[in-house]
Amino acid sequence: MAVSLRLVGAAFLLVLGIICSILVVDVSSAQEGLGRIPLKKRALTKERLKASRTAAGFLRSNQLGVPFPPCLGSLKEDYLPLKNYLDAQYFGEIGIGTPPQTFDVIFDTGSSNLWVPSSKCFLSLACWFHHKYKSSKSSTYHANGTSFAIQYGTGSMSGFLSQDDVTVGDITVKGQVFAEATIEPGLTFLAAKFDGILGLGFKEISQDKVTPLWYNIVDQKLVPEPVFSFWLNRDASDEGNGGELVLGGVDPKHFKGEHLYTPVTKEGYWQIEMGDFLINGRSTGFCAGRCAAIVDSGTSLLAGPSGIVAEINLAIGATGVLSEQCKLVVAQYGDLIVELLLAQVTPDKVCSQVGVCKVNSPGIASVLDRERADAGDDVLCSVCEMAVVWVQNQLRQNQTKSQIVSYLNQLCERIPSPNGESVVDCNAISQLPNVGFTIEGQTFVLTPEQYILEVSAGGQSQCISGFLGLDVPPPAGPLWILGDVFMGVYHTVFDFGNKRVGFAEAAH
Repeated sequence: MAVSLRLVGAAFLLVLGIICSILVVDVSSAQEGLGRIPLKKRALTKERLKASRTAAGFLRSNQLGVPFPPCLGSLKEDYLPLKNYLDAQYFGEIGIGTPPQTFDVIFDTGSSNLWVPSSKCFLSLACWFHHKYKSSKSSTYHANGTSFAIQYGTGSMSGFLSQDDVTVGDITVKGQVFAEATIEPGLTFLAAKFDGILGLGFKEISQDKVTPLWYNIVDQKLVPEPVFSFWLNRDASDEGNGGELVLGGVDPKHFKGEHLYTPVTKEGYWQIEMGDFLINGRSTGFCAGRCAAIVDSGTSLLAGPSGIVAEINLAIGATGVLSEQCKLVVAQYGDLIVELLLAQVTPDKVCSQVGVCKVNSPGIASVLDRERADAGDDVLCSVCEMAVVWVQNQLRQNQTKSQIVSYLNQLCERIPSPNGESVVDCNAISQLPNVGFTIEGQTFVLTPEQYILEVSAGGQSQCISGFLGLDVPPPAGPLWILGDVFMGVYHTVFDFGNKRVGFAEAAH
């Protein structure tokens, strides 16, 4: 009897081993052939954060009203690694045409159109510094020609529609209609590290009712499930990995535990319902009666109504960025500005002489150089130029140097923050409170290390609040936008088939 039991036990273990080995093979084979493209990540600086925040703001300004025949055996999830643009924008590579012409695009769940610069873009400086689509180089191109335009905060991105095959990872979408941009607004996109935008929102917000690329991916049965997911790598030490966008499912290595799902309440954006906002576990009363929230991979920070964000920043000890920059200019250059003006130096030359503003020769080259310089120095330069005017007025009143400097500091306290951006004391981060968003009765906590961005500014570290004031008028607002700061902490699943969004702790 004992021998029989041992034989049965041995047979059971043998069968179990065979099953396990089959499972291992299945898991291994499921991972083979996935499109994993190694992409780089850049260091976070305040200048680049500002540039990316500005671009994202322009993308939202108009939208929100603020100034191979498939078979089951060949289907697989498609993994598209993302570039991390300074912890502020994540973008990855796609191909358009045959053979594919490569472009870096922002995968944006807050819009629904695909556009890239056109070879016919001659007058916009931004087009000179980015990849441009050449229809004559593609054997699968089909002309469309319909005029296309999207209004942004600084002007209109305009061009025309075309049709061609689009490759995303290992997936090739046949006959995708997209826009060729011939004019890009202002100098906003000049220094951007991306070429265009690939919208992953619903068709309801697609400009000119163009069928979004994601819809065609699903309709052409190029993915096993109508699901895509984002893992945004926020690990600053992992410089070569910005994260992954997974088309057709999720990668279990990207998250811990189970996802909590909440329904999409309004198709267009990936809009959900959010409950109370908490500081250190205590209710603030904000959104206790429910708020709308958009889960948006195209927005850098956490955006909400300015009044609420102001109170949040007050609770975490944040002060206006421009106020801090103003105090910095006064402390370092206040006396020198007074002395130069007393020495009859022309006012418009003062800030260049103290080294805050750069002087360029005239011409197109100076415009480009100035734009690059502005990415790093425009705040300090603007504050310096403002201080010069203040000093001039005080000198006319025969004020002493100490009186003038004291007056400048008082004015600094009164300057409002631009774009709602605020800073905190880097040495006090560990003492700041946790904050929490309530979704489906569960609190999603962000620690100060997660909602505070430490950036480089002029060779020094500066800590910026991840909360941005954004007032969206009715009927779209008021609402919150849960951007990369939130999605970097919580792995996010966009379940198109079931019209829901899922969140789980991201694995790092």
